[in-house]
Amino acid sequence: MSKEYITDRTFEKADFTTNGLATGEYENCRFNNCNFANVDLSGLVFSECIFKGCDMSLAKLAKTSLKDARFNDCKLLGLRFENCSDFLFSVAFYGCNLNLSTFFKKSLKKTSFVNCSLKETDFTESNLSNAIFDHCDLARAIFVHTNLEKADFRSSYNYSIDPGMNRMSKAKFSLAGVVGLLDKYDIEVE
Repeated sequence: MSKEYITDRTFEKADFTTNGLATGEYENCRFNNCNFANVDLSGLVFSECIFKGCDMSLAKLAKTSLKDARFNDCKLLGLRFENCSDFLFSVAFYGCNLNLSTFFKKSLKKTSFVNCSLKETDFTESNLSNAIFDHCDLARAIFVHTNLEKADFRSSYNYSIDPGMNRMSKAKFSLAGVVGLLDKYDIEVE
């Protein structure tokens, strides 16, 4: 099967659930309001692509390359980003629903999560050093053996992070958010 090279193309309201997406590499492409739900995106390469208003819930990402990919107002439920290719992996999320997604052992240095829902998202053993969590809901998000050094959580909420199980040097939290660092002690702070 030959691979296509698609560059500088805009896809509007495309539904890839029936015919899938052509196998190949997509560079500097825009996907606006497209449906990728449950689609197998394995092995595809997305370089400098922007996804806006797309539904990628439960899409398969085995060896998928996301190189400087940006997601705006997308539904990304249950995605297993740990299956993506590590080579030049770089993503940013703005206004996205990433509930139940996993980033196990993923390098997410300096990644931006802005106005995102990250409920029950798994960041176990990932590297989130210098990451920004700006106005994100982190209810029941999992942080175990995660590098959170210099990460910024100051405007985020509902997180529960055990400082003893994560690297947290110079991480930033709001005074009100510090309570989320004490959850394991089952104490009440008024």
